[in-house]
Amino acid sequence: MPEPVKIRLEELEEWLKQETFSVTQPIKNEATKLVNDVKGRLDGIREISEKMLENGEKEMLKSNPKTYRRARVVSKLSQTTLEILDDTEIPDEISYENLQAFHGNLGKTISAIVQERGKWFRYIEPYFIFDRRRFDFALKRAMDSLGEVRSFTSNKYVKIKDVEEALSMITRIIGMLNELDELEKQKEQMELKRKALEKEIDEKQEKISQIQHQSEVSELSRVNEEIEELKKQVKYNLRHLQKPFIKLQSLIGSSEHSLPPNEASKLDEYLKSPFMAFVTEEEKFPLLRRILEGLEDTINQRRMKLKSSRLRKAQEQIKDILQGDALDSLHQDCRTALLRRQTLLTSKTISTFEKESEQIKKDLEELKKRENLVDSRWALLHEEHRKTQEKIEALKKELEESVRELTGKAINIILE
Repeated sequence: MPEPVKIRLEELEEWLKQETFSVTQPIKNEATKLVNDVKGRLDGIREISEKMLENGEKEMLKSNPKTYRRARVVSKLSQTTLEILDDTEIPDEISYENLQAFHGNLGKTISAIVQERGKWFRYIEPYFIFDRRRFDFALKRAMDSLGEVRSFTSNKYVKIKDVEEALSMITRIIGMLNELDELEKQKEQMELKRKALEKEIDEKQEKISQIQHQSEVSELSRVNEEIEELKKQVKYNLRHLQKPFIKLQSLIGSSEHSLPPNEASKLDEYLKSPFMAFVTEEEKFPLLRRILEGLEDTINQRRMKLKSSRLRKAQEQIKDILQGDALDSLHQDCRTALLRRQTLLTSKTISTFEKESEQIKKDLEELKKRENLVDSRWALLHEEHRKTQEKIEALKKELEESVRELTGKAINIILE
């Protein structure tokens, strides 16, 4: 089996035309002759219509009562027919698609003229008899051409339809390759935008890092970490009191137990934010002690219902706090850390850091949004690029097979 002929895409159209010239050219010549013949027949209708228009206007000028009305009808029919002919498109280039469209337009033209004839001829009779005969003769010749165009298109010209479709495929592949090039350019632009955004994001993050490494900023970060750890310790050391505190608050709400307003408020604070409630206590945390004393009273008076294990653990924790110094060092550590944090927050360095950080973070958010948009656009372009490549490859194979069937020669189309 012979090796396929390698042909560059841009050279394929001319090659295919040459290979099929002996078949296509005689048929195209015949098609051109047929279209010109049809145009001549339509011109025949135009000629008689113009003559009828002239004769009608001349007769109208005579103002003869017997013929005036009929002459006006002749003028109306002629003018309408000429307008219909003006709207009829004659193909400049011969192709299967153009011939089909021409056949459809020609059918509409003849149908419209026949309709106008049927509408007005009965008002003209028996006058203008020679004009009417010439009009009917020209119309009959045009009607015959309609069948000729249909027969030629569906029988003879269909033989080169596949050639035209192959040539059309070449044009489509060229167009799709141009689209592919444009998609490549757009992808490259998106890639450049993404790299620029990545660089800008890295610069912003580096700036934040540099600010964070300033001594007071680093100290604030360390203190914040320490406070977070102290919060856990406070919560852990008061863990057995949470449920009793909730029960105590319920008793206060139902008037079964009373606490002074400041203690009731502090109890609520211990439930919502144990660390802040604890750290804002004065030394030896007097409000917590009084709340625990009230809690101990309710337990001793058996007004609080708790599971035995939970009750025992709560009593042990109450005893450790009221009778010992279990929370003293923790309280001091919390107050020291919070005070240090408050002092740092009032410094000019921290104030500047927070303002700069806030602005940089806003800038970063905006940059990342833009980066996401670029990534999304790049992904869409990439997918469109992939699909276009697949379409080109499928169309290339279809074209190679079509050319083989048309010429009997196997080809390998080179796209690059």
